[in-house]
Amino acid sequence: MLHYLDNAATTPVRAEAAEAAVRAMTQGWGNPSSRYALGAEAARTLKDCRAETAAALGCLEEEVCFISCGSEGDNWSILGAAEAGKRRGRHIVTSAIEHAAVLESCRFLEALGYEVTYLKPDRAGRLSPEELSSALRPDTILVSLALVNNELGTLAPIREAARLIREKNCPALLHTDAVQGFLKVPFTPRELGADLVTVSGHKIHAPKGIGAQYIRKGLKFPPLIRGGGQEGGLRSGTEATAQIAAFAAAARAGRESLETDLAHMARLKEYTKSRLAAQVPGLTFLGEGEAPHILPISLTGYKSEVVVRFLSDRGVCVSSGSACHKGKPSHVYAALGLPKKVLDGALRISFSYSTAQEDADALVLALAQAQKQLFPSLS
Repeated sequence: MLHYLDNAATTPVRAEAAEAAVRAMTQGWGNPSSRYALGAEAARTLKDCRAETAAALGCLEEEVCFISCGSEGDNWSILGAAEAGKRRGRHIVTSAIEHAAVLESCRFLEALGYEVTYLKPDRAGRLSPEELSSALRPDTILVSLALVNNELGTLAPIREAARLIREKNCPALLHTDAVQGFLKVPFTPRELGADLVTVSGHKIHAPKGIGAQYIRKGLKFPPLIRGGGQEGGLRSGTEATAQIAAFAAAARAGRESLETDLAHMARLKEYTKSRLAAQVPGLTFLGEGEAPHILPISLTGYKSEVVVRFLSDRGVCVSSGSACHKGKPSHVYAALGLPKKVLDGALRISFSYSTAQEDADALVLALAQAQKQLFPSLS
């Protein structure tokens, strides 16, 4: 039996989303830009999907632009903000624990002569509003911070960032990667004070290959793709109507059950923490993440890649927190300044509305077995 506990990586497609995609592919498959009836039907469906997505995000329909994924939205936000603000400055503020799509975009701009300040987290994974305040300058054109960190589940001080930008009369746009926050932490872009918000479909039980970008109304933002003028001229190209239909269906279903889903994930997270503390001695909990769906831990003294394979053989799916790339640990966990044995054993457990208590029980049992059967690392 499969016990899937890696929902921060991707989520299973829910039935409503799959059904919406099939309808769009088999019944309403016309080009939304075509002038005949089949195209007009597809255009109406696209408009309805935009309305559903806007309702879930808590914004205006015209503020929603459909994109292919979170990485695309992060790249567009950062490079677009640099283009939009090039006459006002060349300074960007982000953090050392952002998603690679943000960090690599910032490094690209650094190579072009931009200056980037990377805020450092404390050992719990939290970012300091005071450090952010000190980092803001008259030439800061962008602040980009993830609403929910994808490995720790910690929340960034987005509202405080918006307030500080206003108080300092700073020209910076505020972008938040809300890929792990959408339908996991209640928010609207206006409540956050964000100009740009990125979300992704496959984190909310829609298929991969679809997401949405919030662009505040009135913000003059450079297009991502030029061409036929689709998506308000911001992202030209024939719309991916099947993926969009699935995304909107998943967003609608998630919004309708949000309160119940959040309570379920929070209860399951606390249950899992208590069982792990009781059954797996020496296990370390990492950070102090508020998000209800992410629980980072370390089987200290063991190699996480080995543990992930051991769990997989027993039908339990989790992520390796070490995210080994040429043997290097995750930049997020490394930024916490934790001992190497803790970093080496880092794992990420993540829940969804469909995760059951028996999945958590299977995880606890498998980790207890791993601790008894595997050899500890010598490093």
